[in-house]
Amino acid sequence: MGTKTWEELEITDDFLFGKVMRNPELCKRTIEVILGIEIDRIDYLEEQKTIDMSLDAKSIRLDVYVKDGANTVYNIEMQPVKRNNLPKRSRYYQGMIDLALIEKGEHYSKLNRSYVIFICSFDLFGKNRCVYTFENRCIEDSEISLGDETVKVFLNSRGDSTHLNSNLKAFLEYMNHKKESENDFITMLDREVKKAKANLEWRREYMTLYIKFQEMMEEGREEGDMRRLISQVRKKSEKGISSEAAADMLEESSEMIERIMDLIQNYPTMDDKQIYDELNR
Repeated sequence: MGTKTWEELEITDDFLFGKVMRNPELCKRTIEVILGIEIDRIDYLEEQKTIDMSLDAKSIRLDVYVKDGANTVYNIEMQPVKRNNLPKRSRYYQGMIDLALIEKGEHYSKLNRSYVIFICSFDLFGKNRCVYTFENRCIEDSEISLGDETVKVFLNSRGDSTHLNSNLKAFLEYMNHKKESENDFITMLDREVKKAKANLEWRREYMTLYIKFQEMMEEGREEGDMRRLISQVRKKSEKGISSEAAADMLEESSEMIERIMDLIQNYPTMDDKQIYDELNR
């Protein structure tokens, strides 16, 4: 959640990004621009889909989760803050997506082709590239692909865009807060951002969460108190207890406990101090 007001939110904030991508045509265009492909349509669009396999498993919340007409699955995540665990996180997301696809007893041969895409405002790999695309290939002979049809893409909005196509270059510049552009895709994207910012229902939804966090901070909680709460929530999460039930047990707001539990489950390598820091970001 962080400390931004509704007026301060930008496309690089996952709340607003998720809302903007609820426009199927814009989401389709975004995928085409990032991957340099053409797709016929978006069959379904789920904003912040939660995958929860069982009471004993960690759930994950996906910013944008869509499937096209060819049954290829795309998960798109906005990532404005550098975290070195993103490669492991992409692996975890991929595995959970695959499990969700075959949870009804389908054979693994039915697994869809899938992409996990992180849109970053930093260079995770330090090579000044704007696009890093990964698939499984043979170490001894890189021309041999494993053929598991899984692809992971990391965008870096601040890399060398010299050789990018005009649409992707304009998109990454927009991520870097360059709003003026004659590119038709960016015009469409910016129009949708402004439309989302004018949506009173979404504003109320965000501000309800924002106020809850502000109230929590204004209560003057010491860091130790918050870290003890995070530790308690972690134990509840490990036992498969829902955020609602945990909030009742701990006599805390459901919004706060849900946020803590989401961070614990989405960032399994974070300790309590890192969770606390993220809540205060």
